[in-house]
Amino acid sequence: MAVISLVSGALSVFGHIVLPGIGGGTLAVVAIVTGFIGRSEIKRTGEQGGWMAVAGIVLGFIHLALIAVIVLLLILGVFAFGAWALLHH
Repeated sequence: MAVISLVSGALSVFGHIVLPGIGGGTLAVVAIVTGFIGRSEIKRTGEQGGWMAVAGIVLGFIHLALIAVIVLLLILGVFAFGAWALLHH
């Protein structure tokens, strides 16, 4: 699970190419969920690879945060353009 988390977190950036709009976000969520599952399995069994689970979780959260920032900037841009258009009409 830790390996899946790390790989899906690293590839989440490219997920937007495959499925624009939802692919990268979905991979980021997969990275977070499998990362937490992997961490709990590693704590229970004492196996190695905790860093991979944590890295996948971090990459997933960073990706989701960037998506949120981009969406917010797009919304603000639309409002700013609309306000500009009203003032200059």
